[in-house]
Amino acid sequence: MARRKEEEEHENHERWLVSYADFITLLFAFFVVMYALSTVNEGKYKVMSASVSQAFNSGSTNASGGRIELNPSAPAPIVIPVNRNIPNIKTDQVQAVKNEKLRNVAQDLNRALAPLMTDGKVRVTEGAFGITVDINASLLFLPGDARLDIGAVRALAAIGEILAVTAFPITVEGHTDNLPISSPQFPSNWELSGARASSVVRLFIETGVAPARLTATGYADQRPMADNATPEGRQQNRRVAITIESRNPDNPVEISVPL
Repeated sequence: MARRKEEEEHENHERWLVSYADFITLLFAFFVVMYALSTVNEGKYKVMSASVSQAFNSGSTNASGGRIELNPSAPAPIVIPVNRNIPNIKTDQVQAVKNEKLRNVAQDLNRALAPLMTDGKVRVTEGAFGITVDINASLLFLPGDARLDIGAVRALAAIGEILAVTAFPITVEGHTDNLPISSPQFPSNWELSGARASSVVRLFIETGVAPARLTATGYADQRPMADNATPEGRQQNRRVAITIESRNPDNPVEISVPL
């Protein structure tokens, strides 16, 4: 009986291995979970990013539920870098053709107005917006009047025939000096300058220029070319300016026209 008692009280010194194995298993599971949380599936992330970008760019949203429909199978977008230094060949060619046509118009105007340019009352210049023809008002109108003189009709008709076969926009500006005018027909220089510009526009329409290309503007004495303190300066300021526009003023392109 004593011998059997000693065998029952025998202690197992390897029981610690069970606890150690459990600890190792838990530690392994912990690191597996940490690794899984720190790893991103790049493929699925790209698919999701592309789908979200496509949904926002196309504006295809569900207004009733406030959801964005995503296409999980959509491929990732391909981004192509744009080299802004590469010129737009088509735009350059169009501009070159327009410049050549403008040169031809300038040459035709110089030939037609050559007799009137000798005394300085007609001037053809190149500006930022195209070609401008400045005609002194004394060649076109009587003082304080907006009806074209007979001689002015012939000169302006020659200009109109040149412009009728082109496609450039045309702006006609009326300008006066600073001497006030007050008449039943023209209460101020604003009405006089606007009426003179409109008279030139009407003549251009009669010579075949498309009305949609024409604009009449009156500036009164607000844009003088010379000092209004002298009679000579006031005479220069009384004028009609005809601008043949070559392009959009917001996108200036330098042109060279022999004048």
